[in-house]
Amino acid sequence: MSIITLLTDFGSADHYVAEVKGVLLSCAPGVTLVDVTHGIPPGDVRSGAYVIGRTWHRFPPGTIHLAVVDPGVGTPRPALAFAAHGHFFVGPDNGVFTPVLHDAEVEAVVLPTPATASPTFHGRDLFAPAAAALANGVPLHTLGQQFPGIPERLAYTAPHYEGKTVVGEVVYVDRFGSLVTNLTSELVPTYARLEVEDLDLGPLRHTYSDVTAGGLLAYIGSGGAIEIAVRNGSAARWLGVGVGGRVRARLG
Repeated sequence: MSIITLLTDFGSADHYVAEVKGVLLSCAPGVTLVDVTHGIPPGDVRSGAYVIGRTWHRFPPGTIHLAVVDPGVGTPRPALAFAAHGHFFVGPDNGVFTPVLHDAEVEAVVLPTPATASPTFHGRDLFAPAAAALANGVPLHTLGQQFPGIPERLAYTAPHYEGKTVVGEVVYVDRFGSLVTNLTSELVPTYARLEVEDLDLGPLRHTYSDVTAGGLLAYIGSGGAIEIAVRNGSAARWLGVGVGGRVRARLG
């Protein structure tokens, strides 16, 4: 049985997700739909890309990943379906699939936009039918013209050294207000002292209970990156820091 994952910025208060699911279930009866999230901030392609990078490889080969974070909907930006790493991906060519493309051999097609498609709802009228077709076993190459080159990739600022300090940044904020950084345990030894926006957090901790309620801590998160949190609180709100916030690890 085919699996289609769904990731959007549509939220849960309106009818948009239901309409997309209705198309998928009508076109591919029996398909298994998995909601990754519909809580991506509106138009936040970087957050969408981060979540895709955390989740797609947890699913079995052959899974179809439908991602619609599409601030350019209705513009000439290409609409893509592609295969990589034994999975299928459907969505706009705006960088949202950046984490999938690393070291990947990609077979991609440009999806034609149906004449009846709403220019503001390609998730329902363009992407969902394509994902359903793949779930029904329709060959990828029949869905559109071959896409030249590779899909768009987002540009990221890589961690770098400033003397004996490794400098990184916040790349994602989760619903708990935890700040996920691009620093990893390979770059930051356990004896390093962490700083965010010049506030000293001390050394890496193991888990939340290593500090008292309301205390700040830095730790290695479940994705392997250093995260900053407030026990029983929100680091983003407490610190006033979001994506792009500067994080330092002092090594000496």
